[in-house]
Amino acid sequence: MSNNALRAVAARISEQAAAHCEAGDIPGFVAGVHHAGEQIVVAHGVANVATGAPMLQDTGFLLGSVTKVLTTTLVLQQVERGVLDLGAPVVRYLPELALTVPGAADKILVRHLISHTNGIDADLFFPDAKGRYALKTYVEGLASGCGTLFEPGEQLSYSNGGMIVAGRLLEVVTGLSFSDLLERDIYRPVGMTGSSTSAEQAILRSTAVGHFLDPDTMAARPTGMFTLPDTWGPAGGTPIGTVADLLAFGRTHLAGGVSPTGARVLSAGSTALMQEVSYDMDTPNVPPMGLGWVRYPFGDTTVLAMSGASPGGVSILCVMPEHDLVFAAFGNTPGAIMLQDELLRWLLTEHLGVRIPALISEPEQDVDLTPYVGTYRSDQLRIDVSIVDGRLEERVTYEPADASQEHIFTEFAGGATSAPPQRYVPIRPGLFAPAGYPPETFDGYLRLLLVSYHDLRDGQARFRNGGGRLTRRA
Repeated sequence: MSNNALRAVAARISEQAAAHCEAGDIPGFVAGVHHAGEQIVVAHGVANVATGAPMLQDTGFLLGSVTKVLTTTLVLQQVERGVLDLGAPVVRYLPELALTVPGAADKILVRHLISHTNGIDADLFFPDAKGRYALKTYVEGLASGCGTLFEPGEQLSYSNGGMIVAGRLLEVVTGLSFSDLLERDIYRPVGMTGSSTSAEQAILRSTAVGHFLDPDTMAARPTGMFTLPDTWGPAGGTPIGTVADLLAFGRTHLAGGVSPTGARVLSAGSTALMQEVSYDMDTPNVPPMGLGWVRYPFGDTTVLAMSGASPGGVSILCVMPEHDLVFAAFGNTPGAIMLQDELLRWLLTEHLGVRIPALISEPEQDVDLTPYVGTYRSDQLRIDVSIVDGRLEERVTYEPADASQEHIFTEFAGGATSAPPQRYVPIRPGLFAPAGYPPETFDGYLRLLLVSYHDLRDGQARFRNGGGRLTRRA
């Protein structure tokens, strides 16, 4: 690949970032691409509107759920060392793990934690604890506050709880805190020199903060909460890094587990295992899951990806093994995911020449809507589905467990915890698109906006899937 080709990529990212920043959608944006031995990083706008500090190429940011791939890598390292067995029950190593359903935790295998097939109903469980035993506090809280969505291995549902339990499991078997383990076994060998795990460390260098658009003025205002509690570390609450750090981590997975520093971080076999399909729901809105990685199909090309929401920001890491390419980015408003999706699709089609077929075909007529009507629930979330004017209408209600969790979630969401009712049009039985969007919207990362229903029994769907997360018919 010529330097000119990557210069064209840098120019495109710069142009698109500038357009979004100047339109007021995003205060600041930073992105990088590594392709065939060459690398570029581009930054635009400000890291914090309150201070006017610029977004720099080496500005740090919260990794959010991209951390889940780091946590999975740590688990596989311990499997290689003979300390953990993917096929063993988690309670073999963590006997205190329990859920509100008696005996349910005993069926969860180590593999289920990192493949999002564990069924732990804890996606909005935000216990507030700090320090060395925060993850211990989280696991203890599951026993009194969280149940199950399904039998382990039966379904797929994006699982913050599973990753946090995996983090506590790592602490127990290694004797190190999750932060120390991440520093020793990922940051250092990968060469993630700008990475840390706390606000106290991040403040010593250039670090971006998240923002939310003020509903009255539509101007960006800084978040009131920099990180989620320490209890959410392994799911993405606390790790912080730079675009160059994420590119280095992605390159490690491109190179069969050998980092850019030359250190072997993971065996070639474990690296390949993470990229293999571990569960496929066979629906366009939920890509097949590997271990840690989500496998986004774009025609014949697979993009290994994970995006990461943080309070007022969103990161993304994409690895394309067939094309020797890594893409990483961060924007400091939640809407930056739109720009990230735009750039990812441009990289695929214009830079790599990948043809992206339409993900959804013409909507079917006369789809029976009655199997999907009802109330669906998961941890602290209620979704009421009805038929209005020949379309499905969903009303989402947040039902906080206590004042502390309500405060944390409200800050994480930028103050807005309720949304207006959303209408959906049928694509085919069991698959729906939000009304008003052109079909091509869903060809990229935003396929997660589609909603699907699963497991019809006696004329009723048992599960609803939105954004990769299941709710169960009440």
